[in-house]
Amino acid sequence: MELTREESHDERLACEWLEADGLGGFASGTVCGMRTRRYHALLLAATTPPTGRIVLVNGIEAWLETAVGHFALSAQRYTPDVVYPDGAQRLVDFHPEPWPRWTFRAADGTELTQEIVARHGYPETALRWRVLKGAAPVRLSVRLLLSGRDYHALHHENPAFGFEPEIAGACVTWHPYQGLPALTVLANGRYRHEPTWYRNFLYQAERERGLDFIEDLAAPGHFVFDLASDAASLVLSAGVIASSSDPVSYVRRLFDDEARRRAQFATPLERAAAAYVVRRGRGKTIIAGYPWFTDWGRDTFIALRGFMTLPGGLDLAREILVAWADAISEGMLPNRFPDVGTAPEFNTVDASLWYVIAVHDYLHAACRQSEPGPNVQPILLAAVGQILAGYRAGTRFGIRMEADGLIAAGVSGLQLTWMDAKVGDWVVTPRIGKPVEIQALWLNALRVGRELAGEWGELFDRALTSFRQRFWNEARGCLFDVVDADHISGKNDASLRPNQILAVGGLPLQVLAEPYATRVVEVVEAKLLTPLGLRSLAPGEPGYCAHYGGGVRARDSAYHQGTVWPWLLGPFVEAWLRVRNDTPAARREADARFLAPLREHLQVAGVGHVSEVADAEPPHRPGGCPFQAWSLGELLRARRLIDEEPTSERKRSTRADGAV
Repeated sequence: MELTREESHDERLACEWLEADGLGGFASGTVCGMRTRRYHALLLAATTPPTGRIVLVNGIEAWLETAVGHFALSAQRYTPDVVYPDGAQRLVDFHPEPWPRWTFRAADGTELTQEIVARHGYPETALRWRVLKGAAPVRLSVRLLLSGRDYHALHHENPAFGFEPEIAGACVTWHPYQGLPALTVLANGRYRHEPTWYRNFLYQAERERGLDFIEDLAAPGHFVFDLASDAASLVLSAGVIASSSDPVSYVRRLFDDEARRRAQFATPLERAAAAYVVRRGRGKTIIAGYPWFTDWGRDTFIALRGFMTLPGGLDLAREILVAWADAISEGMLPNRFPDVGTAPEFNTVDASLWYVIAVHDYLHAACRQSEPGPNVQPILLAAVGQILAGYRAGTRFGIRMEADGLIAAGVSGLQLTWMDAKVGDWVVTPRIGKPVEIQALWLNALRVGRELAGEWGELFDRALTSFRQRFWNEARGCLFDVVDADHISGKNDASLRPNQILAVGGLPLQVLAEPYATRVVEVVEAKLLTPLGLRSLAPGEPGYCAHYGGGVRARDSAYHQGTVWPWLLGPFVEAWLRVRNDTPAARREADARFLAPLREHLQVAGVGHVSEVADAEPPHRPGGCPFQAWSLGELLRARRLIDEEPTSERKRSTRADGAV
């Protein structure tokens, strides 16, 4: 993204970059270089991948020395709202591909680039600076700003920080605090030890979110590089680097290796998706979003459907689905994958059902591609059977199949659907009863069970009949959001929400017949569609919130009360195509009308990624996590719906009668 002087500082500040290390750690920051979040860091490592995240290197101070003078290349915000130094003013260009690269221009015309890359599979970040234009002497000084804290916390001046370095060859090592990994820096510059504290950094995004926003960082010293003789090379590591390593060669190999690895992904969108795939134990998992989420069941299975389109995507799906199969209990999967020594949290009604959908997609994709590999079908079929049997018999939190074949769920004080915001004891959208998308998922899961195991057919037919009889709201020309609300027979919630779109699109089987399917799509398009996704509640509905922002209570109150969710655009596009018979003309129109605005969004907020949420009203300001897996996964899946001719299986999936 080429930067111009006309571009506002706020725009550069709002755009963020991400470099993930494949372990759950990452480096991130703003395009202009000023840290606005507690999560912005150059070395944020996962000590027990993908969890146990700690921040070791928060940022740097960098400045250039030429024959003319000193020129800052960095900028920081301090209390009470002071920006110093002025390095952001010298930024003239930024490119996110294949890794973040900045170009700075000093007043005397000297130009240099700065590149940052995270090493895949290692808790390491490499930085490299090279002169593009300028006369010797040209020196670069880089001061590290360190902490050694949990990534959700903040750091403050204290006497316990370990400033003293251990120097061996080109490596300088610090032990910030007992019990934390050491920080090792490999550099081809001279280290000058000047220990001090930098106090009162102000994190603007944290202040806007109503959280603590002031931090102190330790600055042990700085490195000086002679750019006239070679590139400045610097590696930050929470692992071990041999003291005999040559910094320039080490960094060159690291960048070259990453260039080759990233080249296997055909598009920037695929490379972005790969950032969410990380190691868990001996296998892999999907991070729900950066910078603050880890891996969550519901998010994983939704995102996985789009991630199957990546190189190695079927191997990834097989690993994840087999790993989660062992976590089933009473038909339920936990909301988060249980770490060793932690009790699983089973507070979700839909994660298990999304798992069944992901199993269906994986088995069909593997069959179409004749994918070699271990035969895991028995494991997956057994898992699907456990889930269906558990829901039929009844399980935790009032989750049970009732006489009409539909799934009831919910108890007071607990949020079980994806609309799961809770403030203290207040559940914002409890949706107790029979939520519409849970029935669509249940019917699809029964259909999968019938297809794969030859069972569940009678129950599917009964539930499908009940769904069509009970959920249609003729007064509004769409579906109820919840029937038998609060477990009261005949009490229906008519709130106009996007959950009903899953009865038409987003799942293998369309469970709503015509002409009702078309009417649902028309209502959703008219009332809920925005350029960045679907609103979670229609304007004019009780409790509607136009904007997502403010402190914790304000944000959580708006989370599912109008706030736009980009991940829902995938189900909507599929539904829109289905009711138009998925013709080439319809796919071209869907691409231009629905996906093009989301592609434009890739240049703002999390650059190259899709945000978690956005405001319900124009200009639909992005919010939440700037890097969200299921938002990106559903864009990938929708992209494939547009690009590929429908397969016979996809054509069959649009049948509303459940017939194969």
